[in-house]
Amino acid sequence: MDESSTKYTDQEALDFHSRGKPGKLEITPTKPMSTQRDLSLAYSPGVAAPVRAIAEDPDKAYDYTSKGNMVAVISNGTAILGMGDLGALASKPVMEGKSVLFKRFADIDSVDIEVDTKDPEAFINAVRYLGPAFGGINLEDIAAPESFMIEQRLKELMDIPVFHDDQHGTAIIAAAGLLNALDVTGKSIKDIKVAVSGAGSSALSVIGLIKAMGLPHENAFVCDSKGILTKGRQLDQWRSAHAVETDKKSLADAMDGADVVIGLSVAGAISQSMIKSMAKNPIVFVMANPNPEITPEDIQAVRDDAIIATGRSDYPNQVNNVLGFPYIFRGALDARARTINEEMKIACAQALAKLAREDVPDEVAAAYGKRLKYGPGYIIPAPFDPRLISEIPPAVAKAAVDSGVARKPIEDFTKYKNTLAARLDPAASFLQRIYSSLRAAETPKRVVFPEGEEESVIRAAYGFQQEKLGKAILIGREEYIRQGLKDAGLPEDADFEIHHSRTAKHSDLYTEYLYKRLQRKGYLHRDAVRLVNTDRNVYGACMLAHGHADGMVTGVTRHYDVALSNVRLALDSRPGERMIGVSIILTKNRTLFVADTNVTELPGPEDLAEIAMQVAHAARHLGFPPKVAFVSYSNFGNPDTEHSRRVAGAVEILDKRIDVDFEYEGEMTPRMALNENVRGIYPFSRLKGEANVLITPGVHSAAISTKLLGEVGGALVLGPVLIGLERPVQIAQVGAPVGDLVTLAAMAAYELDAEHRNWAEKTA
Repeated sequence: MDESSTKYTDQEALDFHSRGKPGKLEITPTKPMSTQRDLSLAYSPGVAAPVRAIAEDPDKAYDYTSKGNMVAVISNGTAILGMGDLGALASKPVMEGKSVLFKRFADIDSVDIEVDTKDPEAFINAVRYLGPAFGGINLEDIAAPESFMIEQRLKELMDIPVFHDDQHGTAIIAAAGLLNALDVTGKSIKDIKVAVSGAGSSALSVIGLIKAMGLPHENAFVCDSKGILTKGRQLDQWRSAHAVETDKKSLADAMDGADVVIGLSVAGAISQSMIKSMAKNPIVFVMANPNPEITPEDIQAVRDDAIIATGRSDYPNQVNNVLGFPYIFRGALDARARTINEEMKIACAQALAKLAREDVPDEVAAAYGKRLKYGPGYIIPAPFDPRLISEIPPAVAKAAVDSGVARKPIEDFTKYKNTLAARLDPAASFLQRIYSSLRAAETPKRVVFPEGEEESVIRAAYGFQQEKLGKAILIGREEYIRQGLKDAGLPEDADFEIHHSRTAKHSDLYTEYLYKRLQRKGYLHRDAVRLVNTDRNVYGACMLAHGHADGMVTGVTRHYDVALSNVRLALDSRPGERMIGVSIILTKNRTLFVADTNVTELPGPEDLAEIAMQVAHAARHLGFPPKVAFVSYSNFGNPDTEHSRRVAGAVEILDKRIDVDFEYEGEMTPRMALNENVRGIYPFSRLKGEANVLITPGVHSAAISTKLLGEVGGALVLGPVLIGLERPVQIAQVGAPVGDLVTLAAMAAYELDAEHRNWAEKTA
């Protein structure tokens, strides 16, 4: 993963690797180790049970050990990142780094192993016996041609995936980029002529994969330092497989009239005259690191119609292996594949190509500082695209199943994709229940987006519909919305319902409705006309009030309080209820609901009790049996403060109600609420297990704590989401990214507090 555009000194790099614990990896237990019983279960005598089970059925190792999520990253250091043969020990920082990338991008655990031998047979013998320990082997930085033989032999000897990433990783990403470059230029893989500069492991793997995808053998000219690989030359078995009958001699001859050139050789290998000789709309992939065969600037100086890719991060279209190996192994491990075959590599390349053609998420735009759009400057997905984890492994796993190398076929790929998304994104599993419910609805929910001319809102509305979560209604001028779709690289004819408030057919109806609500609050009829015609939040809220939409999302262009005030001109709280802001804290290990985070500044005991009732039912509606803790500075009156008395008063109110259908306790500190072991000093506590609903004594404490968790605590914070209005409205933060808007739209459509509304109706 080249980072040529990042500037740092050698000393900074050394400091990075030595700071704290030396290196980049450590081992962390996945099971509790806090008691003697835990230790007995983890080792002796508890470990005997899984030992016997695995001895009887080796496949049980995938159930009882880390084998199914463990990859070995192995090298002998004979070809380290373009620096050459520096030895096995010197390769360790690179192998540790590769292990870190496995974890960061695909949640795969890995161990780096440096084998101190240059003898291929000795290397093979050292690795071949590691199969029981790992689910896969990633070979790295091994010089060619030994790397070919080592990989081939290990694939024959081992029944787990063996994958030399220097060869196949580059091939897969380059193939994905080529598919899109051909799509952009309107060329066919069956008709193009390809020249290849370089005949090492990466170059041969790239051209081999492209041939497997449809390139005719005779249309590829592979060149080493002596010229084109031809039938008459003395070549090893790997290079001779790509030899052709031709009168052409040199790389310059091969590039004359070629549609594509693949460079995996050395800087300076390709000249401007060679580029000029290529066919119309040439595709130039120059991937030598750290410096390409010819710079993009030199290419563009002689050809303004070229599509260019490099191996560097400071140019567009980076052929970056991190787009491949984590997700290939993820799919292979999950299908328990015996090997990684051509079908799986092709499936990976095709899935990557398809992903690059879709709308780019805000996370990617933020990383690049600009909005990327499919075309000559963007044919390969960005490494930090959050969709990679849920899109690429399923394609690989399906190919493993279809080609017969999967031990554990995946039966439900929709469920598998959802599981993958949740591995790295704690919000994904939380949102699956909401999304599944919306997709299953007989009648799609209609969600209005009042700020319909904003690009982020247009993209969110498009995404909401593409995800099949409901029907989007945009408020704005249609010509501006259609132009916004075009600017975002989305279909201009997207099927949106569009309202222009000044000319919409219900404007008069909404005006009279609003005037009737506000006339005794000092508003004139003309004020109601102005609000409906010019304030899109008011117009959207009026749509909800009349059943013309089911939910609403706003806030991108106005602060929360202003947007909420607009909405309340047309909508009230439900009778007997209150508006509440709920922040949802998501981590890998728990989900918490915190309230009230943005409406009631200093609630009294009655307020706190009602907040607890409503939020508990919202949590249950989302699939979380509520365990409510009223949190405070104090534990059960110690110390005794005015705030703690208010919280204790709320508990006393719930104690007297006969309609409470959830566990609750308080007042208590957050530590006491979230740690059952600590709570043992209060044996009278009614709360069992860990609390998942925290009711705070004031909006300041709630808002500050949740924002801190989001910024420095490593948690993902959704919201605050709004409950308690007579119709569902969600208000985003100013400038919220598209993903947040889609999430809030889904929450509005799902109606988070429907459980409490139903409960209130039953108990009335």
